[in-house]
Amino acid sequence: MNRQKKIKQLLKAHAKKASAKLAPRSNKPRYISKADREKLAAQAAVETNVEPSAD
Repeated sequence: MNRQKKIKQLLKAHAKKASAKLAPRSNKPRYISKADREKLAAQAAVETNVEPSAD
């Protein structure tokens, strides 16, 4: 009985891990470091200032 219980427990754990891998990830946005956020903001500022004017 004890051996059967351990086998069932192992199989259940493996199945749980497999289903967790297939489950969709959360909708939480990916973490962006403070330095990267500053770089992106600087690039956005440069792009908005460099837009050519149509005459």
